[in-house]
This record gives sequence, C-alpha cells and structure tokens, in this order.
Amino acid sequence: MMAEETKKKGSGRGKERAGAIARYTLLSIWALIVLFPFYWMVLTSFKSYGSYNSEYVPRFIATDPTVQNYKSAFTEVPLARYFTNTFLFTIITTALMLVVIILAAYAFARLKFRGKNAVFALFLSLMMIPNELVVITNYVTITNWDMRNTFLGLILPSVTSVFYIYLLKENFEQIPEELYKAAKVDGTSDLKYLLKVMIPISQPTIITITILKVIECWNSYVWPRLITDDRNHYLVSNGIQEIRESGFGRDNVPAMMAAVVVISLPLIILFLIFRKKIMAGVSRGGLKG
Repeated sequence: MMAEETKKKGSGRGKERAGAIARYTLLSIWALIVLFPFYWMVLTSFKSYGSYNSEYVPRFIATDPTVQNYKSAFTEVPLARYFTNTFLFTIITTALMLVVIILAAYAFARLKFRGKNAVFALFLSLMMIPNELVVITNYVTITNWDMRNTFLGLILPSVTSVFYIYLLKENFEQIPEELYKAAKVDGTSDLKYLLKVMIPISQPTIITITILKVIECWNSYVWPRLITDDRNHYLVSNGIQEIRESGFGRDNVPAMMAAVVVISLPLIILFLIFRKKIMAGVSRGGLKG
C-alpha cells in the first residue's frame, strides 16, 4: 500500500511539474512575441544611419551602437516642446479630472438627493455612446467657443470620465456607512469627511485612476490631432506623426525610433513602478462587500 501511494504521489508531482513546464514555456514564448517589437525599436534606435541602410538582412544586434540618433531626435525636430506640452496637458487634465470625479463619486455614494439613482443611470448610459459621436460633439462645441489651437480646448473635454466615477463610487460604497454617521454625529462636514476618511481609505483606487489617466493623456492622439493644427500645441503623439510624415522621419528611421523610445520610456517606467498599485486598485474597485 505504501509503495502504491508513493508511486501515485510521484506520478502526481510529475504531472504537476510537466504542466508547470508547459505553462511557463508558453508564457515565455508569448512574452517574447509581445516584447520583440519594443526590442526591435530600441535596437534600431542605436544603429547608425549608414549601418541601418546597409543591412540587406536585418541584424538582431547593433554592431556599432551610437547615441547620435537621440541627439538628432531633439535637435532636428522640436521634441522637447512636444514633451513640455504633453507634460502640462497631462498634469492639468489629470488634476482637474480627479477633483471632478472624486466629488461626483462621493455625491453618488454618500449624499442623498432626489433623483440620484436616475441621474446615475443616465451617467452610466453615456458609456453606451460611441466615442466617435462624443468627439464630433466636442469638436463642434470647442470650435463654436473659439478654443481651437488652445490648451483649454485640449483639456476641457477630458476633465471627466463616467467610468472612473463609477469605479470610485463602487469603492466609496465599500466604506462602512457607520463611519459616515459617526462623523456626522461629531459635527464633521461632508468635505472634511471626504478628505480625512474616504480619500485615504480609497487611496489605491485613486492612485490607479491617476496612473490610467496619465497614460490616457500621454497617448492621446485623435482629439489633439483634430482640435489643433498649430505645432506650438502639438503633443508627443501628434509630434511623432508629424516626424513620421516629414522627410526627417522617412529618411532617418533610426532617429525616428529614438524619438519613439524617448516618448515611450516615461510610461514604461511609470507602469513598472506602480504596477502593483494598479492591479490592487482595479481589483478592489471591482469587488464589493
């Protein structure tokens, strides 16, 4: 009996080990497929202009790496200006959006007023409207207000999000209502309760929303491309498109790749630093109880 049990345990462990090997092998292959385009972008950015053009068969290593492409990316095109514009756009838009969604989520989660459920249902229904229709409406509105080619015109349509309001409302509702009632008995105002209790408790979700909004703003392309044709207001995404369409981007592919690497790096670093908080915030916002 002991021998049979030992044999079964050994067989079970062998199957588990084989399954783990197969699983990690598939994950490794998938990781290589996903990461290869980024590796190729970084590799190309370190190749010299002559070396890149002389390759009839692509090489997977840079035999003569150079940083000249990164210098060209900042000197041949106004990449620093695009960075500054995007940084200001991202910071201002994210800050304004946080104020709007925190106040809205708090109102829907804790305050009692007539028609609250109907208004929230109307908010959720807005998520069913295609983004293309919203872009058209925003474009007509901003144009009528004479805000094309202005930072205000870039920022205003992005200062709220129904999805983020919903996510934060669900998180606020997980906080026991007894805390709110006790705070009201002590004479605490709604604003003070929000700042001192709800925001600190919901910090992981708020951090997640902040990071996701930063990524969204940094990658914003359609709206900035539509609302501005002034290079002084271009963001990095539109700047890269301009570089690609210009003679510089078509002729000097390694420098073009260097510009793309520089633009992608901040988001990659941001995600690697806060990836655990992002996952924790999303999972917490999706659970109730």
